[in-house]
Amino acid sequence: MRIPFLSAMAVPAVLATAILMAGPAAAETAVGLAAPLTGQLAAVGEQLRRGAEQAVADINAAGGVLGEPLRLIPADDGGVPAQAVAVANRLATEGVALVVGHLQSGTTIPASQVYEDEGIVTITPTATSPEVTEGDRTLVFRTCGRDDQQGDVAGGWLARHFAGRRVAVVHDQTTYGKGLADATRAAMAAKGLNDVLYTSLTLGERDFTALVTRIKAANVDAVYFGGLYTEAALLIRQAREAGVTALFVSGDTLATDEFQAIAGPAAEGMTMTFSADARAKPEAQDLIARLRANGGEPGAYTLYAYAAVQVWAKAAEKAGSTDGARVAATLRQGDYATVVGPLAFDAKGDRTSTDYVMYRWGSAGYAPLAAD
Repeated sequence: MRIPFLSAMAVPAVLATAILMAGPAAAETAVGLAAPLTGQLAAVGEQLRRGAEQAVADINAAGGVLGEPLRLIPADDGGVPAQAVAVANRLATEGVALVVGHLQSGTTIPASQVYEDEGIVTITPTATSPEVTEGDRTLVFRTCGRDDQQGDVAGGWLARHFAGRRVAVVHDQTTYGKGLADATRAAMAAKGLNDVLYTSLTLGERDFTALVTRIKAANVDAVYFGGLYTEAALLIRQAREAGVTALFVSGDTLATDEFQAIAGPAAEGMTMTFSADARAKPEAQDLIARLRANGGEPGAYTLYAYAAVQVWAKAAEKAGSTDGARVAATLRQGDYATVVGPLAFDAKGDRTSTDYVMYRWGSAGYAPLAAD
């Protein structure tokens, strides 16, 4: 077949015709996932990525949101506040309608101000500091609970089980760690149990010899640690190696296999607060089967990230818009069925109900303690 010669002048016209025939590019709605995808918290960041990715895939398979497919944009904040702000600005430039994240309170708080200024809804699956939803921000929500709620559970449990005994409280100086430790300490004190040692360690340290010596000298029966799982694992391992037999108690950041991998046998007996395991809920079983078939066993936070996309999508459909202010107002109206159970939000963007319980680590992982 002879191909006719096209002059240079004719090429643009032919290309223009081809573009017109092809039609405009399909519209899509961008969704950001902001979490530490590298660094010491990458294992938990990966849980959030898996949940958000699966939610986007499932929603797209069902027709998208308002007739448009979703496109997930993962962004690595490294677990560092300054990097989180840079990520927030980049996602805003990308035109995202939702950001799932960030992982920690210390990264969520500064980043959420960028999203607030840009009219972008933020839903964090993991940031538990009360400061996340305090103040004048109207577009930030969370599918997890708050540290003051978690601290009430831990502090009450310690007060019941260690009444008249010696308890130390340690934190890692992060927004999350100190906030959780202080909430637990206040709940203990309200029930008549005062700590005999209140101190801190520095995030990123690896040698806690001096701190372990202080804990041992205080002759405590229990240690409450508010902080991230890496430091928690190293602290309890070194304490056990030094002969400290006190019970260690901590918060929801320990709900990852990485904690046990770092702590080794010392993890056994570690007690923590965490929400009732969503993976046991009947409404989550179909999702869990898909996740297992596509990458293995889901982590504890995977379903909370999935729920963040899920609840936003339902609110956007109900609002008839992906506009941040309209979706945020709709999120505060009524209950939404999700894989972690029904979600409803108050004026601040917090869940109207939480379900923190106590868990204990054993050789095969962690399991809930019997209610007392």
